Amino acid sequence: MADAALTAETTELLQAMIRNACVNDGTPESGDETKSAELLQTFLEGAGLDVEWYEARPGRGSVVARIEGSDPDAPSLCLMGHTDVVPVSPEGWSNDPFGGELIRTADGQDEVWGRGAIDMLNLTSSMAVAFRHLARSGFRPKGDLIYFGVADEEAGGVWGAEWMFDRHPEVVDADYCLTELGGWSHVDDHGTRHVTVNVGEKGMAWRRLRVTGTPGHGSMPFGADNALVKAAAVVDRLSAYRSAPHLGVAWQAQVESFGLPGELRAAMLDPDRVYDAIAELPVSIARGCHALTHTTVSPNVAHGGQKTNVIPDVVDVEVDIRTVPGTTRADVDALLADALGDLAAHVEVTSLQESDPTESPMGNELWDTVAKHTQLAYPGARLVPGIVVGGTDARFYRDRGRVAYGAGLFSPNIDMAAFGSRFHGHDERIDVDSLALATEFWIGIARDLLG
Repeated sequence: MADAALTAETTELLQAMIRNACVNDGTPESGDETKSAELLQTFLEGAGLDVEWYEARPGRGSVVARIEGSDPDAPSLCLMGHTDVVPVSPEGWSNDPFGGELIRTADGQDEVWGRGAIDMLNLTSSMAVAFRHLARSGFRPKGDLIYFGVADEEAGGVWGAEWMFDRHPEVVDADYCLTELGGWSHVDDHGTRHVTVNVGEKGMAWRRLRVTGTPGHGSMPFGADNALVKAAAVVDRLSAYRSAPHLGVAWQAQVESFGLPGELRAAMLDPDRVYDAIAELPVSIARGCHALTHTTVSPNVAHGGQKTNVIPDVVDVEVDIRTVPGTTRADVDALLADALGDLAAHVEVTSLQESDPTESPMGNELWDTVAKHTQLAYPGARLVPGIVVGGTDARFYRDRGRVAYGAGLFSPNIDMAAFGSRFHGHDERIDVDSLALATEFWIGIARDLLG
């Protein structure tokens, strides 16, 4: 049974964080996460906790709180939630994206609306409430319990987790880390609920492709060496490129949980047939399945040209490449060369941002504890390992050899489709039932793992 007072605290803290509008557009000056860092500091200090403050640059604040363990050899756990959110297009929203409104649906469900409600202020707030509750209740763990409210996750962690691990690793390092993304579920044809816990994430290999040509007058285009025309061909080849499939353990577990008909199941597990099988699915489902099984190449930004009547001599195309586990930087270079073919000689490639794919093992204390407390909420539920197709700050823990999972717990209203449609989308919102489940989830895990 959920604690109504704790659920109310989580709801109110989430609303306040949404209203802070810590929008990170990728520039160093954006984010202003210090507003939510101050909010969290005040909230946690109310339980008598010492909260450490770190500001990588003006406005980019992160906070860390700790409940000291009694045994220096016992495993430690970090609950990590980011405080920044992505930009919005307000015209696409039914309600104020930064209003943090509590709205009741037609079927009687209470939902908190606003940017960050799903990604991931719901978890950041529920973790803070759980942490404060444990401190207030006199919890004395064997291993350290850490709360890390971190800035700049939405732009790669340069002013957040990366900065902290570069300068203050002893403050946030832990044997185990729980953070986004995970916790949505579905029920198979036999009535078994499958809850996704993400054990890894794809790598990031953002590239700038500079295409050059020869300037000239736009009134005489015949035979021109037009950089924009060549760039269009580059974009076309990249968008049409098919990378080799990677059908790892996490994908196999996901397919098994879907309860697919025999032939479709076989095709989804066959490297020679998986692409065509995915292509036959509804786009809303196929998009995620393709990202889970392939290195993806998405040309998303183009800059070039000076004036309508001047043939451009330089066009830059920025490409978002997300790599499957096992992919190296040399593999990315080879992929681009293969995709571009004879156009490769006309393209200068530079790296914009880079991170390797990461995975954590299962079958450890943390996995078992997450499974136990998932089953307390959903008796008989099974954990399904997954891979995050974007990026999270979990990779900074995995890079140090730590175990980090994207976890959480949502109500039955939040399946993968609902989660995916709201993530960075219009009308982002979370039901209060999910906030209640998550708060109890963190409390139970901390008590069992560290108690």
